[in-house]
Amino acid sequence: MAGIKQINVNGKNYEIDADGQASLLSVLREQLDLTGSKYGCGEGQCGACTVLISGNPRKSCITPVSAVGQKQVTTIEGLAKGDQLHPLQQAFLDEGAMQCAYCTSGMIMTGVALLNANQNPSASEISQFMEGNLCRCGTQPRIVAAIQKAAKAGKAAGQ
Repeated sequence: MAGIKQINVNGKNYEIDADGQASLLSVLREQLDLTGSKYGCGEGQCGACTVLISGNPRKSCITPVSAVGQKQVTTIEGLAKGDQLHPLQQAFLDEGAMQCAYCTSGMIMTGVALLNANQNPSASEISQFMEGNLCRCGTQPRIVAAIQKAAKAGKAAGQ
C-alpha cells in the first residue's frame, strides 16, 4: 500500500512517511512525538490510546493511519487552549481522578466526546459511555465526578 503523506492532528497538517496499515498510535508517538496517547493492550480493549477522529473517540492502536484520511485527529495535547486547560482536564485534576495516570488521556478524550454529545450526562450514562476505557487503579468514581464537574462548568460557561 502506498505511504500516507499528510495527516491533520490538533489543527495542524503534518507530513508523515507511513504505510497505510501503520497504526495511528505509532505515527502519533513515533513520527509526531505526541506521546500523550498511550500504548496499553494493542488490541483496542483498554482505551489508553483513545483519540478523537472528527470528534468521535477511536482506539488509535487499532486504527490504521489510512482510515484517517483528511479527518481531524485530536489528541490530549490538542485540548488545552494555550495555558488554559480543557474543562475536563481541569476537573480531572480537581477531583483527583487519576492514580497511576496511564489511562488518563484516553479517559479524558472519551469523556470529551461524551460531553460534546451529551452536555448533562447522568452517572449511569457516563459509566456506560466510558466502558471501553479501563482503569486498574479503581478511580472510576472520581472519573465520573470529574465528568459531571466538567459538565456543570460547561453549563456555567454557557456551552
